[in-house]
Amino acid sequence: MDGDYTWDMSGYYGKYSFTEDRLTMRQVERIFQLEPEPPKAAFINDYIIAAVMEQDYIYFSFFLHHYEGRLNGRIRSFLLREGLDRYDPDRFLDYKMGCILAMLERLPDYDPDKGADFLTYVHHHVGNALLTCRMREEGGSFSSLDEYKAVRGIAWLYNEHESEQEAIVRYAEQNGCSETIAAEYLAVARKNRNQVPFYMTVQDEDSEETGEDVTRDDSWNYTDILWNGMQAKAVQAAFDKLSYREQIYLEKRNAICMTCGRVSPLSMRTTFDDLATMFEGSSASGAERAYRRALDKLTKNLVEASALHVVELKRKSQRKKGKKITAAVYEYQVDYDGEWGVISFDFVKGTAEIVKLAEPDSVKNDFFFANRVVSHILSLPDDDLLKKLVLPLEQEWTSTAVEQSTE
Repeated sequence: MDGDYTWDMSGYYGKYSFTEDRLTMRQVERIFQLEPEPPKAAFINDYIIAAVMEQDYIYFSFFLHHYEGRLNGRIRSFLLREGLDRYDPDRFLDYKMGCILAMLERLPDYDPDKGADFLTYVHHHVGNALLTCRMREEGGSFSSLDEYKAVRGIAWLYNEHESEQEAIVRYAEQNGCSETIAAEYLAVARKNRNQVPFYMTVQDEDSEETGEDVTRDDSWNYTDILWNGMQAKAVQAAFDKLSYREQIYLEKRNAICMTCGRVSPLSMRTTFDDLATMFEGSSASGAERAYRRALDKLTKNLVEASALHVVELKRKSQRKKGKKITAAVYEYQVDYDGEWGVISFDFVKGTAEIVKLAEPDSVKNDFFFANRVVSHILSLPDDDLLKKLVLPLEQEWTSTAVEQSTE
């Protein structure tokens, strides 16, 4: 396995000037790709064995070249379950490097003669690395990863039961601790409840697959917006403006009680068939359309209350090679008002060209919304390049760029 190998991301840098100082998702997802291609091995684990036997970490870089796609998938799945932004390049890279560091720390202790391949050996440690990254983002302070896991565990039980005492008793029984300690963990979980989406986690922290397909269902993650950053008062006020039927659609479909603030796992949300049954005379497709209208109405209420920015996208045209989309032109509009902008994408080169700016970008001349559209679209896989989509942006997240543009 001889040859010169360097980290090369030059082929993935976009050519639009206003983002050239920031990493894009395409770069972050391909940051360990080598040029030229590493020597081929019969099995990916052969690179690890060579790294251990020859004490040469260049073989670990060959391993990463082939494993990166799967690692991206595991990180993306974790962020999705946590209700976090899967398309934030900085966050994604932080989580990715945490996983790589965990693998490097375990590499010297790996013994291939014991029969397990390296990925099986480090699976649990990579899971802990993801949780450690998540722990550092939480609003609370945790003395260790074990304490953080304990708080997550009792938060899960609290979400599954009607009373605090029942959750405390169950947790104490399952973990062999006193009810006093369990109650302390629950107190920490409840303290963080409005700051972080504890209740959107899955019980098996090491699982890469949950069986839940939530990636293509809703135009934006209502639960995440509600509990992960946006002011709850603004959401409650916008929610209160909806009709009773619209409120029921949103609460049942998103497994949320707006009265008590209880957030259940998405696996417990009501199906469109069940929603149709609740409102007699409706079909599943009719219930879905009603739900989306309620979601749109809530979104517009939040925009009107200056609690949220919304970028609406419509695909005007596309080019394909086989089944793969190679290029597309999207229109975008900000906050449902003003002139539409136009952006052309070349997915083969990973570049974008702004043909026309939407009104807020042209008036303020900061390209902020166009920049966000470009970053989001270029980060999407082919099967997520929908004809229409809505991209929500919290006001607090955008305020810095907007203020700078008006100075």
